[in-house]
Amino acid sequence: MALLSSPLQIITSTPLATKCFVGALLGFSIANSYLQYSSHNPYEPIPYLTLVPGRSFIFPWTLLSAGFVEPHFVGLLVSLITVPASLRYLERLWGAFETAKFIAIVITASNLISFFISWIEYAVTGLDFFVYKIDYFGLTALQTGILVAFTQLIPEHQLQFFGSFKFRVKRLPMVYVTISNIACILGYQSPWILIQFGWLVSWAYLRFYKKTTDALSGIVTYGDRSETFAFIHWFPPFVHKPLSIVSTFVHDLAVRIRLIRPFAPSADDLETGVYSSLSTSQPGSARAEAERRRALALKALDSRLANSGASNPRPSGAGGRPGTSSRGAPPAAGPSAAGASTAANTANGSSGAHVSADQNKGKSKGPEEMS
Repeated sequence: MALLSSPLQIITSTPLATKCFVGALLGFSIANSYLQYSSHNPYEPIPYLTLVPGRSFIFPWTLLSAGFVEPHFVGLLVSLITVPASLRYLERLWGAFETAKFIAIVITASNLISFFISWIEYAVTGLDFFVYKIDYFGLTALQTGILVAFTQLIPEHQLQFFGSFKFRVKRLPMVYVTISNIACILGYQSPWILIQFGWLVSWAYLRFYKKTTDALSGIVTYGDRSETFAFIHWFPPFVHKPLSIVSTFVHDLAVRIRLIRPFAPSADDLETGVYSSLSTSQPGSARAEAERRRALALKALDSRLANSGASNPRPSGAGGRPGTSSRGAPPAAGPSAAGASTAANTANGSSGAHVSADQNKGKSKGPEEMS
């Protein structure tokens, strides 16, 4: 009974969107295998289940259904082991609707980009191989998208492989993308190229479009404001400067043509704590809360120091000690400055030296953080 109750308990405890995902994966994969082995050519792709660029014009649903088709047993087994467990984690944080939307967007958009890429290759080379002999299928795009989501939520979490190899979660997407690049160079375009599109689509969605509603205030925001999730941080530091120029240009252009929303936090957001409530409503957003605290501390410090300078004018030479110039008198540490330092330390949760370091850091931030 224990052996039977354990799988039953797993099934009953699995959230709704993850259950539907597993059902779709098994259903489409089994149907594709049956239709292939029943046809005269078992290696011929099924154009109304997988995405064949030259034949799928009349089967638009293949943009989504192709993602749930794993024609090879090993690929199906790997997907069943890794993806549902990951989706369970995401669904408990995001809810069933947001998880299902994430799955649909990553799979559909990645397949759509692959569709156009194949037709561009056909137009350039004239080889019908790219539109009739290549079919796109599988969950490589979604697997990459899940790794990107984990990078957003738990970037510093360590995974251990084979007892000795350790990777931080935030490194795994680019490892996957590197494998994809090597496979594509060797001529294995499908399904490996989907990894690259899954990475880009999932990052863009989580960065700019994913809807987050604060449980307490009901305030809605879109995307992830944090600096550490910026595009340049996927790459080594030595390419950050040229990439920041390009990414800032693309970001500004996208804002100008209203593809994305500008989401720089305003002073009102910092004062009222809107940014705090939205960023701390999800696990993995401690970095965003720390950035908010630093910004609030610096704003309070600048305001108090400005008020202190206005209310405590420099004393004239007549009021000082005989023979002492007013220029040589040391500045008095007024109560306003002390209060500003205390407020800044309290908001930032660190010493005054840390506030100074954070102030320099805050002033050095560029517009590329938003892209």
